[in-house]
Amino acid sequence: MALAKISLEEWIQTATAQAVSFADFCVEFQSKELELTATEVLAQMEGLLSVMEESIAAGLKGPRSKGGLVGGDAQKLQRYLAGKQQSMLGSFIGKAVAYSMAVGEANAAMGRIVAAPTAGSSGVLPAILLALKEEYNIKSLDLAKGLVVAGAVGMVIASRASLAGATGGCQAECGSAGAMAAAAMVSLLGGTPSQVGNAVAITIKNMLGLVCDPVAGLVEVPCVKRNAGAVSQAVVAAEMALAGIESVIPVDEVIDAMDSVGQSMHCSLKETAQGGLAVTPTALALAEKIFGNKK
Repeated sequence: MALAKISLEEWIQTATAQAVSFADFCVEFQSKELELTATEVLAQMEGLLSVMEESIAAGLKGPRSKGGLVGGDAQKLQRYLAGKQQSMLGSFIGKAVAYSMAVGEANAAMGRIVAAPTAGSSGVLPAILLALKEEYNIKSLDLAKGLVVAGAVGMVIASRASLAGATGGCQAECGSAGAMAAAAMVSLLGGTPSQVGNAVAITIKNMLGLVCDPVAGLVEVPCVKRNAGAVSQAVVAAEMALAGIESVIPVDEVIDAMDSVGQSMHCSLKETAQGGLAVTPTALALAEKIFGNKK
């Protein structure tokens, strides 16, 4: 049974009319939906944040994936950035990119992660939240509120489009994760409800049409590095929104467009490993090496 469509624009308008932050609006909404107190909702989010931090720490130890295609790159990037006096990425994005890859590698090594919103896109939101915590000294309780905001955005996307690569391509996974992270970022840095919506719209627009083409059908290549790309897109969108830049296309319409694009995609580009990077000569050779059969 399909979810009833939720309007992010309506939520934004309600929060604005009530003169409350989008985070407070989302916490109250979730409290009513789950029949929990705000304290209980935020406690659950803090529990998820702990798992996110643990997955980053695990990934930075350099575990190898079960398929053998990824492992150690997050650690490599972290060491490289630590040795640079001035990185092109800068301290915040540098950390976030390394952390996103760490979670992706932990996931590929069968570690414990938070699907945010999926396993294949699980590195984006934790990376942004932990980098914010370290670079902006944001308290855990506030980060928990940011996680509620991200979850609310995920709910809207799930109701209007999809969060699954098998349905909408990687735009539905890494694109949605980036949008959720951008929303959390804007909210945590004092943005208005309207700016939250613009950050979501800009992120999705910049990732519209991204295909899902896992090499050998594994959530390893190009998934881990795409998480890093989604982090960068989220930061760009959040910064633009906080600067007052608006999306010409309203956020609900942007999400609807993502759904339309996903439906238009050929099945070979939606997690089947039958198109895109998954059918390059190198990818096919790797699949045969791993599974012992020709694709």
